[in-house]
Amino acid sequence: MYKVGLSSSGFALTDNNFKALNQSGIGAIEISMPSELYGSINYRELAELSKRYGVDLWSYHLPFWPFTQFDVSSTNGELRKSTIEYYTQLIEKAADIGIDKFIVHPSGEPISDDVREERIKCSMQSLDTLAEIAHSHGAVIAVEDLPRTCLGNTADEVARLASVNDKLRVCFDTNHLLSDTNVNFLDKLGDKIITLHVSDYDFVDEKHWLPGEGLVDWAELLAKLREIKYAGVWMYEINLSNPKMLTRSRDLTFEDFVENANALFAGMQPKRI
Repeated sequence: MYKVGLSSSGFALTDNNFKALNQSGIGAIEISMPSELYGSINYRELAELSKRYGVDLWSYHLPFWPFTQFDVSSTNGELRKSTIEYYTQLIEKAADIGIDKFIVHPSGEPISDDVREERIKCSMQSLDTLAEIAHSHGAVIAVEDLPRTCLGNTADEVARLASVNDKLRVCFDTNHLLSDTNVNFLDKLGDKIITLHVSDYDFVDEKHWLPGEGLVDWAELLAKLREIKYAGVWMYEINLSNPKMLTRSRDLTFEDFVENANALFAGMQPKRI
């Protein structure tokens, strides 16, 4: 149904891992890693590994932590400027090897109600600038929905943020919405969603669990994705290691994601590990 992808947030970008991704049936990755590691990416090697093993470089998650270092919504103009400058460097390098979708968090947190409007305006200004920068490199910025007090925690707020520039698109994270529903989000933003972050949760806070370990109605969500004609990758954003709040019998493997996706696509309940 969809090509299965996996965020690199849980594994290293090595030859062995690209080979294992290929052998498992995972056909795409999103580049994502701890912020301090972005400077060590060898882009030419990454492009060669992608070509050698047939694993698409589908998307690139721009760093967002720590918030004192990266925040496009900050009321501190110097912090916003330095964030945009660093993002511009990364976009240039990644676009040069063909990556054309860049995921951006529209804010850090916490954000109190008394400054929310100001932070929204700062974020929109930054997103407008980034949209034009990405466009100049043949790429797009995808604004991600976020949890808790972050900006973009409802469909309406993401729509407002993305309205600042018609080149902006959306990354739908299936485990972030706490003040809205996934179905409402897809109904309101379906025409702008170009990529996903797939994981499950308990509707209390983000968890990044494997689908079937939380409360998301995956049959309903997949039906809605078909309705809006989503045509991108089924991109899991889940670490391989066993989270503290779950009792899996082992860490996840690349094969587990393909098996999970195949069960979901067939309308079946995924196997719990």
